Amino acid sequence: MSGATPPRPGSAGTPLIEARGVGRSYGSIVALHDVSARVLAGEVLCVLGDNGAGKSTLISILSGAQPHGSGEFLVDGQPTRLSSPREARDHGIATVYQDLAVVPLMSVWRNFFLGSELTVGHGPLRRLDVARMRSVASAELARMGIQLRDLEQPIGTLSGGERQSVAIARAVYFGARVVILDEPTAALGVKQAGIVLRDIARARDRGLGVVFVTHNPHHAYPVGDTFLLLGRGEMLGTYARGEITVEELTRLMAGGSELDDLTRELGRHPS
Repeated sequence: MSGATPPRPGSAGTPLIEARGVGRSYGSIVALHDVSARVLAGEVLCVLGDNGAGKSTLISILSGAQPHGSGEFLVDGQPTRLSSPREARDHGIATVYQDLAVVPLMSVWRNFFLGSELTVGHGPLRRLDVARMRSVASAELARMGIQLRDLEQPIGTLSGGERQSVAIARAVYFGARVVILDEPTAALGVKQAGIVLRDIARARDRGLGVVFVTHNPHHAYPVGDTFLLLGRGEMLGTYARGEITVEELTRLMAGGSELDDLTRELGRHPS
């Protein structure tokens, strides 16, 4: 399978994917309630929230891991009910999880094509097209601005940021129009997080829609176009970049008025 050409950047037009008032319950437990979001070509939607905010449930719906229980989910403006991640990929929706599905001892190029290897020949003479896979992996990584020392090295020897970069480039090559990134910078240092943020910006500039799920507003703000805040399974607000500052994002993430009350309480009882 060859890499698909992504749409041109631009916020005009039909969202690539859109959730309208979606929800999901597990018995009597409401994990997500009445959440709406839209992902446009050439834009980054940042989904922010603390643990238990509903981020994982929203990812599972957008990625096809489980269907929404209420509301409406649309792909290219058409109501859709995804039944599996494979069906989501068929719609051009790829999800890169924090615990990347890689084989650490295999080379970078083998992991790039893992599960979708290119072959030559037929029948008993069929074999891996090693030369082509090496060439394609090198070219696609270069297109994303990713420079690695040696594609033969085991992917487990790469830094966390570099492994995330390979996963993003792989998703783009295999035709993703929407890339969902689940906490890609959570376990990374400042420099490695910067590598991932750069790759997010490059994917956006190539016309992809990016969903960047994070609990860190300082990572979200440099690349985000729209910010969706979740708390206890519900929307706390949706803000365009020009409508909110990183300080306001941080305050809302920290609890807003609840944090102010705690600060006053601690101030009355100094240690």
